Amino acid sequence: MGEIHELAPLPQRTLDGWHRFVASGDRDLLASLLSEHIVFRSPFVQSPIPGRPATLLVLTTVVQIFENFRYHRSFIAGSHDVALEFSANIGKWQLKGIDLIKFNDAGEMLEFEVMVRPIKALAALGEEMGNRIGPQLSQLKQAAGVLR
Repeated sequence: MGEIHELAPLPQRTLDGWHRFVASGDRDLLASLLSEHIVFRSPFVQSPIPGRPATLLVLTTVVQIFENFRYHRSFIAGSHDVALEFSANIGKWQLKGIDLIKFNDAGEMLEFEVMVRPIKALAALGEEMGNRIGPQLSQLKQAAGVLR
């Protein structure tokens, strides 16, 4: 109890890069942070979405949709896991969320899970994501062998 955790140096460097990506929307920067084997867990679907192409598509789209996006707090668990609390707007909806990120030993993002509340803001996000990338994401999931 009372332990202070900090990320290992390589995950910390990746997390710094993530914050630069959020500020810039630079797709190439984001690609350099993701493991080839990354798994994305969406608040909309039960099955994880594997692979760098799908994660790139989702995350580069989300940063375009969110308005007034900002991180508030970071929670570090061990040397390779972080939770980031955020808020944003989608149209009239104010939302809060958490990004749960697990890093591999090389410092790359290996798992990225998003949780969002309230349900009406989540529904607005889902609708906007579906309008923008629904068909592309379905193709990437099928290519990765994920049916739902």
